Amino acid sequence: MHVLAVVYDLHIPGCQSLKERRSALRPALSGVAHRFGVSVAETGHNDLWQRAEIGIAVVSGQSSQCLTLADEVDRYVWSIPEIEVVSSSTHWLNTEE
Repeated sequence: MHVLAVVYDLHIPGCQSLKERRSALRPALSGVAHRFGVSVAETGHNDLWQRAEIGIAVVSGQSSQCLTLADEVDRYVWSIPEIEVVSSSTHWLNTEE
């Protein structure tokens, strides 16, 4: 089993409240989850109006499939016009016992 986690640090320009931030972020999160079948969660910057951190988990039997799916998710996240990606990082979970 291979598990790949991708963390995105996001800037959401123009938001003046947490409610505006949520309304801009919600379609992006649900779009990633439904389009790619991965787990998505807001993982940081919960109290900032124009910042967000999201985590995406990809699980597969093959590492190449994890990488392919993560690349597709990455292209999708970068293409969302309402948000700007500040940074992203990739982490593999070691499942060997």
